Amino acid sequence: MGYLLRAVYFVLIARLLGVLQYGVVVGAVALVSMVTNYGRLGSSVVFLRHVSADRTQFAVYWGNILLVTLSMSSLLILALHFAAGHLIAPASAAVIVPTAVASCLCEQLTIGAGQVFQTFEKMGITATLNLLTSLARTLTAGGMLLVLHHATAGQWVIASMAVSAVAAIAAVIMVTIDFGWPQIVPQLFLKRGAEGAEYALSASTGSAYNDLDKTMLSHYGMSAANGIYTMAYRAIDLATMPAASMELAGEPRMFQLGARSLKEASIFGRRLLKRSVLTSAAVSVGMFVLAPLIPLFVGRGFTESVSALRWLCLIPVFRSIHGISGSVLTGAGLQRYRTVTQIVAAVGNFGLNLWLIPTHGWLGAAWASLATDGGLGVMSWVVLMLLVRPTLRVSMTPV
Repeated sequence: MGYLLRAVYFVLIARLLGVLQYGVVVGAVALVSMVTNYGRLGSSVVFLRHVSADRTQFAVYWGNILLVTLSMSSLLILALHFAAGHLIAPASAAVIVPTAVASCLCEQLTIGAGQVFQTFEKMGITATLNLLTSLARTLTAGGMLLVLHHATAGQWVIASMAVSAVAAIAAVIMVTIDFGWPQIVPQLFLKRGAEGAEYALSASTGSAYNDLDKTMLSHYGMSAANGIYTMAYRAIDLATMPAASMELAGEPRMFQLGARSLKEASIFGRRLLKRSVLTSAAVSVGMFVLAPLIPLFVGRGFTESVSALRWLCLIPVFRSIHGISGSVLTGAGLQRYRTVTQIVAAVGNFGLNLWLIPTHGWLGAAWASLATDGGLGVMSWVVLMLLVRPTLRVSMTPV
């Protein structure tokens, strides 16, 4: 349902804003997305890891999520307000604050609440929270399209911020009703802050290589090209959801097996990966064939998105490989290896975009994205295999 709602949402928002205003919004969203994971500073993944093993620790770790998110997101919103004018186009910088409030604060609270339910293996509720946000945004976009017919970037980001705030409040209330009140223990942040920061760094490097290209297109004043490219990229994000859903559903089990040994986590990861790669390959073929439908749904201004989508259509396969390989490493307490591969990918992506975007526009961004996700898939798999082999040799040594 979330998949279908997001597809409808992207059609509505493209028609509501048009290619230029859509590009303006994308410039702000891309910059915010590169740092938004620091809004939680990994506190919800820390919750997932430690409360999965000891559920009596719920109250203090839930309190840690709220304390960290409220404090870190406030700092990020302030920093983005002052930095945006130097990094992205003026039109995108003008809408950075409501965009940052929606993403760095409200969405991070919703995601944190969702991971609480994920920890207790109540994936139906986690899915409901995601569905609630998607439904609210889709209805808002549809209502604005019916009433206004066309909206500016500023009008949309204000409406989106309000929707995100309502979803965040509802999510926090749901956690409180189901599991109880939080307990604020500042010392826990000092104890688990470094671990959470490591998770946040890993997530932010993932956001960096996904959103650097859009930020740089905005920086070079290519708002229309940004709208064209991002429309195709949003289709890729939707196409990645089946593989991402398998990864998310398997994470609690991955942490449990990883606490025993890397070998057990890797065996489970391989089972997930077989299904994930097959699903992603089928989706990639479907996107290549159906790409010409984009202008029919979102308007002729997005005609070039057909070519962009065809260039990008292999990315879901690459993401399924590095997503699940990375989850095995995270579950086994080897997050630093995953982080290193992601940092290498982010640095490489920046260099490629710096080289290709000024001369090739969105096509250069597409080439850089293919190289980045493909290279990260290879690196993640190789690192996992190198770490697993010594474990296998030890397990086969006669006693």
